[in-house]
Amino acid sequence: MSTVATPARDVTLAVAGTVVSGLQVPWGLGFLPDKSALVTERDSARVLRVVGGRASEVGKVDGVKTSSEGGLLGLAVDPGYPKRPYVYVYYSGSDANRIARITYQDGKLSDQQVILDGIPAAAIHNGGRLRFGPDGYLYAGTGDGAERPNSQDDGSLGGKILRITTDGKAAPGNPDGRVWITKGHRNVQGLAFDGSQLYAAEFGQSTWDELNAITPGANYGWPAAEGISHLDGMTDPIAQWKTADASPSGIAISKGYVVMAALRGQRLWVIPVANGKRIGEPRSFFANQYGRLRTVEPAPDGSLWVTTSNTDGRGQPRTGDDRILRVTLSTS
Repeated sequence: MSTVATPARDVTLAVAGTVVSGLQVPWGLGFLPDKSALVTERDSARVLRVVGGRASEVGKVDGVKTSSEGGLLGLAVDPGYPKRPYVYVYYSGSDANRIARITYQDGKLSDQQVILDGIPAAAIHNGGRLRFGPDGYLYAGTGDGAERPNSQDDGSLGGKILRITTDGKAAPGNPDGRVWITKGHRNVQGLAFDGSQLYAAEFGQSTWDELNAITPGANYGWPAAEGISHLDGMTDPIAQWKTADASPSGIAISKGYVVMAALRGQRLWVIPVANGKRIGEPRSFFANQYGRLRTVEPAPDGSLWVTTSNTDGRGQPRTGDDRILRVTLSTS
């Protein structure tokens, strides 16, 4: 069941501290049952385990090709872990983006297996977020691979939201039996569930960034639409921002709010939602205080872990960057 935010309530975000510092372009983040976290570094292809304020390497992902936006991207932990001792990563290869399943046991990675290949790749617009849904299937946000027609091409995996089994097959119930459930996206980098409702954040081109409520089978309009466009047969976002204020990446749900990290906008946006609708105005927190913000994940203690992305070639690194911040959200 989804949680409901009441717009009349006041929401407050606070940075409770730094979990760890000294990271290089942290991108994907997933928690293990022991409350430690695995974190990917985009450019080094390393996977790190974060526990007790320290980060240690547990392995590297093979076949990663880095670029201005490509490399080792999203990570998700199998919901059956440790009986199913797997983690899943989304990464850029030499000719495509791929999703791989990797065994994680005894503190190290092994047995990397590609489960889905052929996602369009380029220096930009690679998507990359992974998220397990409450249905147990793996969802992935992809980009158009810098080729706009991919987003409307039913035969392309670019500009889509994918829903797959842990073997990389189309999940049961997908529209027309395809591996994707929505199309018409430009570059999806944020996925989060509120109950069974999926929300997705994506980069616009130069005018509007978007937060979308996802309905399987829907067309979200790109490249014909950017932002709220009211085009026949296409689904409008529930919120939009000027690209200078957002350029969104990761999102998470907390207490009925979507919490969205902004790269160019260098802040967190908090949007009250319920049942796939926005029920209040977005609010901005931490503008220009910590630099570019990439990933937001709910932590086991109820806080949010937020990664900075100041070492990604587009930011201005500060002493200790990149870091993971521990953020608390409260309402009154």
